[in-house]
Amino acid sequence: MRQTRHLLSSLLFLSVVLLSAGELCHPDDKRALLQIKSHFDNAYFFNSWRPDTDCCVSWNGIIQCNETTHRPNLTGPIPPSIARLTNLEYLTLTWNNLTGPVPSFLGKLEKLIFLHLSFNNFHGSIPSSLSNLCNLGSIRLDRNKLTGTIPSSLSAIRGNDLYLILSHNGLSGKIPESFKDVDFGQVDVSRNKLEGNIFMFFRPNKTTQIMDFSRNQFEFDMSKLEVYNNLIAFDINHNKIYGSIPVAMTGLRYLQNFNVSYNRLCGRIPVGGSLQRFDYTTYFHNRCLCGAPLNVTCS
Repeated sequence: MRQTRHLLSSLLFLSVVLLSAGELCHPDDKRALLQIKSHFDNAYFFNSWRPDTDCCVSWNGIIQCNETTHRPNLTGPIPPSIARLTNLEYLTLTWNNLTGPVPSFLGKLEKLIFLHLSFNNFHGSIPSSLSNLCNLGSIRLDRNKLTGTIPSSLSAIRGNDLYLILSHNGLSGKIPESFKDVDFGQVDVSRNKLEGNIFMFFRPNKTTQIMDFSRNQFEFDMSKLEVYNNLIAFDINHNKIYGSIPVAMTGLRYLQNFNVSYNRLCGRIPVGGSLQRFDYTTYFHNRCLCGAPLNVTCS
């Protein structure tokens, strides 16, 4: 069955991208889209969405590329009718005023590759039903008002190079130990209330390149991290992390961004690699770090 594959509202835009040029919108999709129209109170944007016209030809926002000139500024909760678009692969509803919890019925969209709901006003916990979306390559729930713990069931998502972006929320508790079995491409859980350690991201055969754990309540011995060579960016500033910086970090050939400031680290900053290339703000406000680039002599 041929169906529309993408429902995008990126940077306040809404668009549906077709499987191929010239393909007509499937009747099932048309019914679901009309239900979505009835849910959102935006007569201007949805004015062309009429049952007597071809949704793939004349409906505003139903296009064959990711461009549109209108801003829907969607409000209210996500309508359940979206779950009827069973072949949907891309759902991006960013930069709106959507409210309510992240709906559990999104777990029915088992073909989703991208789920981006950032910059809204979603509240409540992350639904464990999202673990049904095994093909996800990117999940962005950042810049909302989410609370509760990160579901351990999310480790069932095994999309290639998975991007997990949950920053700027109110999430708490520990990161699930089950994440040790997932090889993320990027992890950003910054600006939450998370605690515990991040050892599950530092294991043999991991290839994660970008990690941001800053501005949380993590507390662990940094010297016990099993550092690997793929890291490009690593930020743990404003936590309660103690111990010393592992000497193995001098071997990170691709390291471009690094910040361990505002922690409880001690000892000499290892010499070599990129570690002296960063300025003193990368290391300041720790308990007893010493050595370049800090202007603190090691005794």
